[in-house]
Amino acid sequence: MTTPPALQRIVDLFAAAPREVKLQALLDYSRRIPPLPQHLAGRPDLLEKVDECQAPFFLKAEVFEDGIVHIYFDAPAEAPTTRGYAGILTEGLDGATAEEILAMPSDFYVGLGLADVVTPLRLRGMGAIVTRLKRQIQQQVDAADAQN
Repeated sequence: MTTPPALQRIVDLFAAAPREVKLQALLDYSRRIPPLPQHLAGRPDLLEKVDECQAPFFLKAEVFEDGIVHIYFDAPAEAPTTRGYAGILTEGLDGATAEEILAMPSDFYVGLGLADVVTPLRLRGMGAIVTRLKRQIQQQVDAADAQN
């Protein structure tokens, strides 16, 4: 299993950073989530809720015909840890191929070294987000394969 290069760069930066820098970096990533695109804005029924997250958190993965994946997240500003995860995933995975994302280790986030700055419950939330992203992507890949 291989982590996509953009995401691996983020993992490496976090892994090498001191504890206080990791927390600040996570907060920085929380501000990097782009707003939902027009076709998803105001349409919570099109997003999947991640119940394992402590704050309301929603996601959507879209696989295009060329295999490129775009991911979208919605979380309140009052949830900086969860938004930080979303920012990391957006920067590290948006524009990767479905194949790359499905092949990455689901527990890649352990390498970020966040266990010393966030609670285990919050780390499990990251795992749940990755699981749902991969499931959504796999379902779309399977549906496209069935049509061919």
